[in-house]
Amino acid sequence: MRTLMKVTMDVVASNKAIMDGSLPKMMQATMEKLKPEASYFTAMDGCRTCILVFDLKDPSEIPGICEPFFMNMNAKVELSPVMNADDLKKGLDSLQGMLKEIASN
Repeated sequence: MRTLMKVTMDVVASNKAIMDGSLPKMMQATMEKLKPEASYFTAMDGCRTCILVFDLKDPSEIPGICEPFFMNMNAKVELSPVMNADDLKKGLDSLQGMLKEIASN
């Protein structure tokens, strides 16, 4: 399932991780593991923030993906299923078919 992950890192913890070199290593390991189709890095609400879009193959992967951020960056992690334009078109086309069927009953 295409998933958007937003990681908001604690400033103090991420400062320490930059100074000791662990943040770049953690991000590299995350990128290699998830192979995101899109990745963005910015500041939100005054914190370092990472936004990744990747394929979550199984929900059992969630702890392995999130825990390093929780444990090492004192981060807030949000996961949301998302669609691209093709997925939306497919979903809306399916919905139209269902609505026609409901209306005819």
